[in-house]
Amino acid sequence: MQDQIVRAMTRDGFVKAVAVSSTGIVERARQIHKTLPTATAALGRLLSACSMIGNMQKTEKGSLTLQIKGGGPLGTVLAVSDWKGYVRGYIQNPDVDLPLKPNGKLDVGSAVGPGMLNVVRDSGDGEPYSGSVALVSGEIAEDITGYYAESEQVPTLCALGVLVDTDHSCKAAGGLLVQLLPFADEETITLIERNAADLSHISTMIGSGMDNKAIADVALRDIPYDVFDELD
Repeated sequence: MQDQIVRAMTRDGFVKAVAVSSTGIVERARQIHKTLPTATAALGRLLSACSMIGNMQKTEKGSLTLQIKGGGPLGTVLAVSDWKGYVRGYIQNPDVDLPLKPNGKLDVGSAVGPGMLNVVRDSGDGEPYSGSVALVSGEIAEDITGYYAESEQVPTLCALGVLVDTDHSCKAAGGLLVQLLPFADEETITLIERNAADLSHISTMIGSGMDNKAIADVALRDIPYDVFDELD
């Protein structure tokens, strides 16, 4: 599956969404940085999030930086995106690989540890805006959600996934960001909250062949919407 970003808006104007398939980006980063599985998952999730948020910028001069400074063994994890969602990243300690959690998932939260998420938005036309929040869990998706709630007061659903194959390559990676706009009605909010439960295994969804549109269909089930942009 080719890396791609899809952007959508519900027809009532209450919700905007962006989805990214990023398997190629994450695999290339793994090869460059020689990451082990837990480090691959952490860097891949941050790259996917940064690509989506970078693509949401309103200026072609803009850039977005996401930096995680955690107290866990991974150290600093960094991603930078332009307005098209083209992203690059860095991880301080790429050779980190922790035992799996009891549910069989990679333990990204323990590898990241407690710390801060720093966000820098540079429009290219003046002083960059920066914000910092404490990490919620180190699992990255929850930390992005927490950043939007605390720093920008925007109700946000973020789902990120990286599926690592038995040979340590990236088998599947991607993510979804859904944001409620001002004056969203209670029915729409209830539907988004209901649908969020179905996105808990997004890496498996991507690995099974679901594309961005199919994943958006899950997130926005029973809410009419239109795709308005697709970027390769």
